[in-house]
Amino acid sequence: MDFTIRDARKEDMEQVIGLVRELADYEKEPHEVEVTSEDLVRDGFGKNPLFHCFVAEYANQVMGIALVYPRYSTWKGPVIHLEDLIITEKARGEGLGTALLNEVVRYGYALGVKRICWEVLDWNDPAISFYESKGARVMRDWDVVQLDEKGIEKYIDKINSEERLHEGI
Repeated sequence: MDFTIRDARKEDMEQVIGLVRELADYEKEPHEVEVTSEDLVRDGFGKNPLFHCFVAEYANQVMGIALVYPRYSTWKGPVIHLEDLIITEKARGEGLGTALLNEVVRYGYALGVKRICWEVLDWNDPAISFYESKGARVMRDWDVVQLDEKGIEKYIDKINSEERLHEGI
């Protein structure tokens, strides 16, 4: 397969969201995808982009993506987070994952980051093997911690209730 790795463009976002949905299906959480292609265009291509995306393209089709964004480590300094590295199922094993990861590492190196980090599901053995084969360290003693939108709202409600109680309201 003769493919090209390049920076994503606004017009790619419809295909990118298709790959995001494919990943959500694979991870058995198709109902969790809330973002739209319009959100991706707004958030990735505005005055202050929230992410950078690379695509693997073959025959005018986006067959894979790598989406990264900046973070900061209090221990290391500037880092980037690889949110997703997705290869459509029909193109796996063709080298797209390696090519995209290579581009992410080049990008991070050019930015001077101290670390590139990402998560992988503990049951996704093919992905774990792939990342370990590239020299990545899979830290199995760390757990991912999240507050989703509903959790954030409950947290805020609790803070507000406690503050009202403290103020005697």
